[in-house]
Amino acid sequence: MRDVAKFADVSVATVSRVINGKGDVNPETRKRVEQAIEYLHYKPNDVARTLFRGKSKMIALFVPDIMNPFFPELARAVEDVTNKYNYTFILCNTDGDLEKELTYIDTLQQKAVDGFIIVSSTITDEMLKKISVPIIALDRFFHSELASITVDNYQGGREATEYLQSIGCQRIAHLCGPESASNTMERLRGYMDVVRDTDWFLSSYLLSCNYNMEQAKVMTMEMLRNHPEIDGIFAANDVMAIGAMKAAEQLGIRIPEDLAVIGFDGISVGEATSPTLTTMAQPIYDMGTRAAEMLMEQIQTQVAPKTIETFPVHLLERESTKRKKVAHG
Repeated sequence: MRDVAKFADVSVATVSRVINGKGDVNPETRKRVEQAIEYLHYKPNDVARTLFRGKSKMIALFVPDIMNPFFPELARAVEDVTNKYNYTFILCNTDGDLEKELTYIDTLQQKAVDGFIIVSSTITDEMLKKISVPIIALDRFFHSELASITVDNYQGGREATEYLQSIGCQRIAHLCGPESASNTMERLRGYMDVVRDTDWFLSSYLLSCNYNMEQAKVMTMEMLRNHPEIDGIFAANDVMAIGAMKAAEQLGIRIPEDLAVIGFDGISVGEATSPTLTTMAQPIYDMGTRAAEMLMEQIQTQVAPKTIETFPVHLLERESTKRKKVAHG
């Protein structure tokens, strides 16, 4: 800055006002400073500015599994919004590991990160209390004091199960995510409220596959060998649904003729499977956008919104389900 000031024949304070857009600066003086900055290729020292202001213009998004296509689609929306506000966006893949989350939180707070958007099934209330900057929960619900963006997971789970019944499925299994995830339990609750009082439901129709494709494939193969009567599967995310479809393929079970499969999320890869995947679609981009906008508002106003916003999901009917013909006497 001293070099710029000397070159433009102004004070360092004037250069600072031009760079930060604060205070009145004569237009001709401003032009000289800007020309000096350009000629000298001067860039403000972000580390020094962070130390001075206590702010970094950085926000972090925590996701549990970057290999799941749902999270890159969320991340794209968050990045688009943060770019609009001239913020730097940091994507942290936590692998659902509590220690990894804690390390990220400590490191980023030392670097004066301005806020967090957190998708987590493992983070605790105790950890959340240690975070001194704004937080938005995304795709999960922690507690009523923390702003969150989710979908109506209960209704989505219920509709998915009722849809399988409506197309003629008589034995419907459910593939769950991790029990620690609020969305898992709400989707399971929706399923259970439909099947609980049927005369065919068995606890062995429930599998916990941790939102993982390979796990879903292996466990579904075993379930279908033990229960060949199953003719419908509701998977709590699209990745597990694809795993279930792979399991059926290896066992020579035809989809949708012998087994109907419905997922939950609406990720774009569902259009590329064969057959294409029926799913309960979340407005993924809209959710990421709203979470980022809420975080920016909180950073700028320093007022924490105690808001829980719930988006609807909708049935996206594709080739992995088919209405069965009913024989008439």
